Amino acid sequence: MPDDLGRFLAAGPRVGLRPFSPDDAEEFTARARESRELHRPWLFPPCTPEAYAGYAGALVGDPARAGFLVCEHTEGDRIAGFVNINNIVRGAFRSGALGYGAFAHAAGRGLLTEALGLVLAYAFGPLELHRLEANIQPGNTASRALVRRAGFRLEGFSPAMLFIDGAWRDHERWAITGCDQGTRQAAVRCASR
Repeated sequence: MPDDLGRFLAAGPRVGLRPFSPDDAEEFTARARESRELHRPWLFPPCTPEAYAGYAGALVGDPARAGFLVCEHTEGDRIAGFVNINNIVRGAFRSGALGYGAFAHAAGRGLLTEALGLVLAYAFGPLELHRLEANIQPGNTASRALVRRAGFRLEGFSPAMLFIDGAWRDHERWAITGCDQGTRQAAVRCASR
């Protein structure tokens, strides 16, 4: 890895995670427009600078959310995708819900798999969360494969769970805990339960 990876919250061999910034609007929205065919009907990331400003602003300004841009540091830090932790609850629950997407130029290259591993380590480490969930429409085979590779387990099925693209959509509930991950910080917390 290059020596200058200090600009990332976490970095792996090919990708780094960093927070959303207003300066990313042009690149993010261009990548989202290029990726419409890949994302539909599962995902609708912001495609205009105005929509991006609201989206990124909510991630940056809300303590119940954490947003990470996935940057391909081996390719000039171009944005390859994003992973967000939404609905963060502290206290005894210490949980959050994942949302994520790869952009078309990065799809199928393992970049989001690497990034998700970094997010899990960050969530179960510095963020001190215990549990992450991913709610996935049953037909989204790529998303299901991603969380399965990361060690998530299928926990259930929620009919008509989320309103997406004009209809209430069924979702599978996938989850992982820090105990599943076996990180040192999580192991200490899991041993005390």
